[in-house]
Order: sequence, then structure tokens, then C-alpha cells
Amino acid sequence: MRIATWNVNSITARLPRLLAWLESSGTDVLCVQETKCAESAFPYEPLRELGYDAAVNANGRWNGVAVISRVGLDDITLGLPGGPEYEGEQEPRAIGATCGPVRLWSVYVPNGREIGHPHYEYKLRWLEALRRAVATDAAACRPFAVLGDFNVAPTDEDVWDRARFDGLTHVTDLEREALAALRGEGLSDVVPRPLKYDHPFTYWDYRELCFPKNRGMRIDLVYGNEAFEKAVGDAYVDREERKGKGASDHAPVVVDLEV
Repeated sequence: MRIATWNVNSITARLPRLLAWLESSGTDVLCVQETKCAESAFPYEPLRELGYDAAVNANGRWNGVAVISRVGLDDITLGLPGGPEYEGEQEPRAIGATCGPVRLWSVYVPNGREIGHPHYEYKLRWLEALRRAVATDAAACRPFAVLGDFNVAPTDEDVWDRARFDGLTHVTDLEREALAALRGEGLSDVVPRPLKYDHPFTYWDYRELCFPKNRGMRIDLVYGNEAFEKAVGDAYVDREERKGKGASDHAPVVVDLEV
């Protein structure tokens, strides 16, 4: 069973690449972030033509998440239970679904903007709510994982130059402590390092030739429970999908399970 996570940075803009990638990669379940479309505008029909169903949590603004599956979608949870609001609303940043033998959450963690900003405090509250929300699934015997764009680099090795991030979000102690607390619920980072290259980054800014220079960050993560981790046969970042015209600024992260 092949599972992936991908921040597509607008599913409308990325649709031709997304459909081609699903066909070529043989992915069974794709967790998507930053759909940037209303639920009514989500491309259900093109996906159905390829044999995929979709569960979507989106409102047409800057967020939006989905689970796209050809192995079933059951027990769908829209939104983060107990999640905090920002500016009076709970943003569409989380969705849970059971896909065949596996329970998954697709998440798009708030960016945080800058240290001391209300969005940074919101990010920390959101990560704590995520920890509470997934605790039961994480402790279960069936394979479970929370996948997505966490907007946190877990270690200094997960950014191209730690000194360039001094005083910025994504690398602060509080953010990393929140990730550690999430892992403390019995979850592990199932994408090994190093992979087939020294720095398995997943995000590269569009500006300043960051991708050709490999000035990236590893912020798209797959955290699985013990049953999920034991089933992992392979894992990789599909850097090829970051290349060329019309690419997202994130690359898909792929995990193969022997289930």
C-alpha cells in the first residue's frame, strides 16, 4: 500500500501534475494540504475518473486539506477536535479518514508568521490540540499516521543553513517541543535520514533559486504509531515532482506499507 503527503499549494493550479503523478506513482492514498479552493470547487470528477474518492475540508481561502483514496474512505473527521480558532473561526487544517487497514490524518499546521505574533501562539495551541486529538488513534493496534505540512523543521539538520533562521519561526525550541510532545503519544518519524541524498528536504522557496541550490527545509512529515512504523517497507521524497514549470514549492513524501 503506497501512502503519500503533498502540500500542492493550490489543487486547481496543480491539477494536471497531480493527476499525472497519481497515475505514474501508483499511490493508493494521498494526503493533500493547501488546496486553496472551496469544497464545492474541489476536482472530484477528474479524480473519480482515475478511481479515487476524496474527503475534503476546505473553504476556498488559504488553507484546505483532503484525503484522496482508491482503497476506501470511512470514519471521516472534518476539522481538528478541540482545535483553537484564529480570528473567530476554526480554519480547515485537518481531516481524518480510515483508508482500508490504515487510519490517517492529513494536517496543515499554521505557519506562525513570526515569533511573538498571535499566529505563532495559535500555532502552538494548534499543535497541542493535535496531540490530544490523535492520542487515541496513536495508541491503537491498527496502523495510524498523521501526515502533512507541519511548518516545523524537527532538527537543525532539517534546514539548509540553521544560522539563516535565527530569530525566525519553524526552528524555535517551543515549536520543536510541541513536535516532541506529539511524538510522545507513541508516534515516530518514519521517513529515515539520510535517504538517497544527504538532505531530504521537502520544501524549497520559489525565490532566489532555492531549489536548484538545494536551500530547503524538511517540514512535510509522516509520524506513525508502532503498527504503522513496523509496516514501512520504504520511504522517500519525490524530488522530481518539485522540478519544472508549474511545480508546487513542496515535494511529495511517499511511504510504502506492507499491509
